[in-house]
Amino acid sequence: MQVRHAQGAHNVEGETDHSAYMKPEFFDARITPLGWNQVDRLREHVKKCGLAEKIELVISSPLLRTMQTAVGAFGGENYTDGESALPLMVENAADSGRPAVSSLNCPPFLAVEACRERMGVHPCDKRSITEYRTLFPGIDFSQARISCLQSMSCLIESDEDVLWVPDVRETFESLAERGMKFIDWLWTREEKEIAIVTHSDLLCHTLNMYGKECHPTVRHEVNKYFANCELRSLMLVDRSMLGSDSSSYNYPGNIPPGVDLPSSIVADKKHLEEEAQ
Repeated sequence: MQVRHAQGAHNVEGETDHSAYMKPEFFDARITPLGWNQVDRLREHVKKCGLAEKIELVISSPLLRTMQTAVGAFGGENYTDGESALPLMVENAADSGRPAVSSLNCPPFLAVEACRERMGVHPCDKRSITEYRTLFPGIDFSQARISCLQSMSCLIESDEDVLWVPDVRETFESLAERGMKFIDWLWTREEKEIAIVTHSDLLCHTLNMYGKECHPTVRHEVNKYFANCELRSLMLVDRSMLGSDSSSYNYPGNIPPGVDLPSSIVADKKHLEEEAQ
């Protein structure tokens, strides 16, 4: 299962002014109140369709907005003081106003470096693991290296963000290659049902590379842009397979009415366009 994070603070301005992604105040942007609304709706969907009972592992990019989305959608219920296990997220993490989330009765959570957003230049795509170990104590930020293609490290190598640089933006080709290495690593996992919470650029450019070898009907589906908090099912199968029926688990990530702009304006515009058709 692939999920794009819920609406982040940087998305609100960035939708109308791309230069807003350069603002220092959007450092590792958190999700907005509207984003939390999206997370709550996705959680309802995950439970209602039965997916919550099937997921064996949740993998998240180590950025704040993805981890917030992951624990909100796939984590346990509200954390109660005295529980034997650490909470996935502490109360009011990153000034979210949200209760602590329990790590009981839910899959294990793993932060994986390889599935983070396109790196460099934009402050919203730089991470701070030292702080997040405290905010998300139930997420595994393991220091162990995992051998992927070309000895790529898929887990977190260092608390310092050694991959993000202020003056060079990762190329789309490099991003797609990283995403493909990440999927190669997924083949080594024992779990069969994995939820991956990541970012639009990584999803789009990685799936576009795989889509080139797919049947046209499948290629059309995998190349679609991901909405905030959208969930899609992806089954890794032999290349001879041309595709399968649509999964009943998919969730479109629709934007509910909310106070954050301009996403709500986009939703209104979409509604008017649908009425005009």
